[in-house]
Amino acid sequence: MTSPEQLTAAEVVAAVKAGDLSAADVAEAIISRYNARNADVEAFAYFDPDQIRADAKRLDAASEKGPLHGVPVGLKDVINTKDMPTEHHNARYAGSRPGIDASCVDTLRAAGALFVGKTVTTEFAATGNGGPTKNPLDPARTPGGSSSGSAAAVADFQAALALGTQTGGSTIRPGSFCGIYAFKPTWNIVSREGLKMFSATCDTAGFYARSAADLMLVADVFDLDPPETPLPASLVGLKVAVCQTPNWPKALPATQRAMEDGAASLAAAGAVVTELTLDGDFLGLIDAHGKIVRREGRSAFLGEYRNNPKLLDSFKGIVENQDGLTPTAAREAYKLADRCRAQIDDIAARYDVILAPSSTGEAPVGIDCTGDASFNGMWTVLQVPVVSVPGHTGPAGMPVGLSFAGRRYDDRRVIAAAGLAGARWAGKASA
Repeated sequence: MTSPEQLTAAEVVAAVKAGDLSAADVAEAIISRYNARNADVEAFAYFDPDQIRADAKRLDAASEKGPLHGVPVGLKDVINTKDMPTEHHNARYAGSRPGIDASCVDTLRAAGALFVGKTVTTEFAATGNGGPTKNPLDPARTPGGSSSGSAAAVADFQAALALGTQTGGSTIRPGSFCGIYAFKPTWNIVSREGLKMFSATCDTAGFYARSAADLMLVADVFDLDPPETPLPASLVGLKVAVCQTPNWPKALPATQRAMEDGAASLAAAGAVVTELTLDGDFLGLIDAHGKIVRREGRSAFLGEYRNNPKLLDSFKGIVENQDGLTPTAAREAYKLADRCRAQIDDIAARYDVILAPSSTGEAPVGIDCTGDASFNGMWTVLQVPVVSVPGHTGPAGMPVGLSFAGRRYDDRRVIAAAGLAGARWAGKASA
């Protein structure tokens, strides 16, 4: 039998149900992995072996087993937890214990998840400043951010699932850099109650896993909408729109090649692959996303600005409106975003999924910066579901993910297509 920490969430559930594995077995395997790897990866801001063991014992004693019973789950440290600190990677919140679970944590707890700790985030999940987490595939490189620890923990077998958040590219980009599946659901389809706020209309809870089947398990736990038409069971006939997006000039050779190879591979497997150009209003969407996030961030961080003298200058700049964003400009940004959301639902309805870059390229060297999120913010402000699919690698041998996006509330179709493509792309290198 595969060592418990290497099992996917679905495999843990099956083994527990069959009586081949206990939550205590999972706990000991995760603790052992953490002890062996923490110095190299530093994925966790809080990890208490005694608490993990106690929670596993409680799960093993339960008379009923939930759909995630015994599955080890990491929680990004901007998500409230009743029995662990929530510190936001900020000294003001050192030791802070909210005393209540965020809604998403509540849902996972009811499903029988085994929480293994709070994962490292960038400050308030709202800055590109990195550290201390390293990419488990190359500790000289960033794992991405702001969900740095969540992606690294799953990639390094210190959790089977982990929660992240995304306002720009904070879930999808780390998934690409760490070579795992990353899922940004339709906006607000998973409650954000109890998560640190940055942008009310962009902030989205996200998930990491090592298989698309695990993401479908997440979809079940969070009661995501059933498909309105049958989900694809094969790549044959799958309608795929290849979209370089308006940010294509920022794509490095590794991403350019991954997109070419990915599209060609899908076509060779029988998918119906066509090109999609998003122009018109979409050309202004990246700028609109930035304006919307800064506008909403002004109120989100006003309290910190007034009470936290060590607040980073980047947050001060948002609250002080140092770039001079006017109400008129903000209104126009919201209007453009609204138009694009309506248009993308109609455009995406012609296809099963849209294929797009997950990142500009491989994870850059250095952990002080979490990398470029240029290819992610557009989909975030559109509020559509996105799954980053691993399988391709760049010239340094590091992962290069590709994203599938779809219509709002068509999350399960995007996950299903991601699983089909991921199975075909497994282990494919791109020059």
